Amino acid sequence: MSEARLAGRVALVTGASRGIGAAIAIRLGLYGARVVCNYNRSEEAVRNVVSRIAAGGGEAIALRADVSSREEVEAMVEKAVNTFGRLDILVNNAAILMRGGVMDDVSILDRMMEVNVKGVIYCIAASLKHMMRQRYGRIINIASIAAFGTTSRNTTYYAMTKGAIITLTKRLAFELGEYGITVNAVAPGFTKTDMTMNRPAEELSEVTRRLETITALKRLGEPEDIAEAVAFLASERAGFITGQVISVDGGRMDFFSRST
Repeated sequence: MSEARLAGRVALVTGASRGIGAAIAIRLGLYGARVVCNYNRSEEAVRNVVSRIAAGGGEAIALRADVSSREEVEAMVEKAVNTFGRLDILVNNAAILMRGGVMDDVSILDRMMEVNVKGVIYCIAASLKHMMRQRYGRIINIASIAAFGTTSRNTTYYAMTKGAIITLTKRLAFELGEYGITVNAVAPGFTKTDMTMNRPAEELSEVTRRLETITALKRLGEPEDIAEAVAFLASERAGFITGQVISVDGGRMDFFSRST
């Protein structure tokens, strides 16, 4: 096992069956945390994540819950605490991307608000009674640089939901600091996952070329890039960091506005 900087800690990662969530769960397990891997539909995929954590010497379980259901979230958190005795780290990664804007059916926005915003709130609310009691906690929300105004078409509603997560992060950091709970966000740039790479070959080639051109490091992100930032924020090394948003985007340069 790698350096056990999270030994003794229990982490819950939502949307942990694949992509960024899977990479985060595996990295936290590698660093010694006992990991609760949340999933909604992809049971086979999440069991592979649990197996990879175990193969690295870690301990993990898989728990199913639709984060847009408050009842399912509360049941998941209670089962996690009953299994491991505590909850120290919450990573709100579960989210959906439905392309569209203000001229499209508003049900697109409604569904993304249910998962991307309400789902985060439900997970935090269910976790807080345990974190507040132990006067310790690390909450890391996965936002997106879309919220800052990157020039990607048909992602306006998605960007709105991620902007809400950034505001939530800052407000909760203010409210929860007295309980020893830090609240931060990681804002990934374009990262190679099933969701982002699942497109026709010609379109994928064009998107890849464009993004490499407008990114300072001239490459796309890997899920492990995001996972390492999350692991840092979950650790004692980040104990005096709260209310912050860390962009992990390779230095993207295509912002519509830099007023913030």
